[in-house]
Amino acid sequence: MKTSIFDLFKIGIGPSSSHTVGPMRAARQFTTRLRMAGLLSRTSRVKAELFGSLALTGIGHATDKALLLGLSGEAPELIEPSAIESIIANIRSEGRMPLGNERLIRFVEDRDLLFHNDSVLPGHPNGMRFTAYDAGGAVLLEDVYYSVGGGFIVREGDTSAATTPALPVPYPFASGAELLAQANQHGLAIWQIVLANECTLQKENFVRARLSQIWSVMNECIDRGLRTEGILPGGLNVRRRAPRILAKIQARPVRDPLEAMDWVNAFAMAVNEENAAGGRVVTAPTNGAAGLVPAVGRYYLQFVPGASQEGLL
Repeated sequence: MKTSIFDLFKIGIGPSSSHTVGPMRAARQFTTRLRMAGLLSRTSRVKAELFGSLALTGIGHATDKALLLGLSGEAPELIEPSAIESIIANIRSEGRMPLGNERLIRFVEDRDLLFHNDSVLPGHPNGMRFTAYDAGGAVLLEDVYYSVGGGFIVREGDTSAATTPALPVPYPFASGAELLAQANQHGLAIWQIVLANECTLQKENFVRARLSQIWSVMNECIDRGLRTEGILPGGLNVRRRAPRILAKIQARPVRDPLEAMDWVNAFAMAVNEENAAGGRVVTAPTNGAAGLVPAVGRYYLQFVPGASQEGLL
């Protein structure tokens, strides 16, 4: 096993796993590499370049903001969404970047954040290049990263992921058919197989606690989306719909036999709109699909008789 459930369900921010979360993680990793190489204290300038789809649609997906946050040392799973705009505004107004949250360097956005709309790097359509310079203009470190989807990033030339052997697990499978075969052979539910395999990476109490944290973020995202009204960012004047759907459901004088499906739609819409607004969501397994698992989980807890936290797991 190489992929953990926690690789698939990652706490982050909207609006895009590939165009926001991935670039933010790449920028932060670049500053970490500078620090580990003893180069952070010598860095006077960092240039970030975007290629392909990141360059063409980056502004609409807040890729520029994600890079500034990542270079400042912020992580998608830890940053408070309400603080993002003030952090970005400070960088832009002062023309300075707190690189890795340690070293203040000059940052000129027109010079240091470039969108190459007509170029694509060979490894993937979502390409980024970071270059660090010393005070004399000499290159200290240059890295190319690719945001390959779901918040996953790959650094060009890094072969560690390809060479790392898969961990042996009690119920190996590499396809849906093999998963079902394991379930039938051992008389286990899918969730039991996945949990047993996951416990080869982490202790079970950690797995359960982490999943509980992930559900908490999902649940809070639903609640925020249901109560937050207004226009979504992006310039298209799209009004949030989830609060209006909720109001219509609650205003019905007679219970509709399909009401549960209306609730599911409201739950999913609430998360999708929080994602579009740059809020905290769980990439599950992408930001574009972030509303589905929370909606199903909330439906289960709210409408299925005998629902429990163990059942949610």
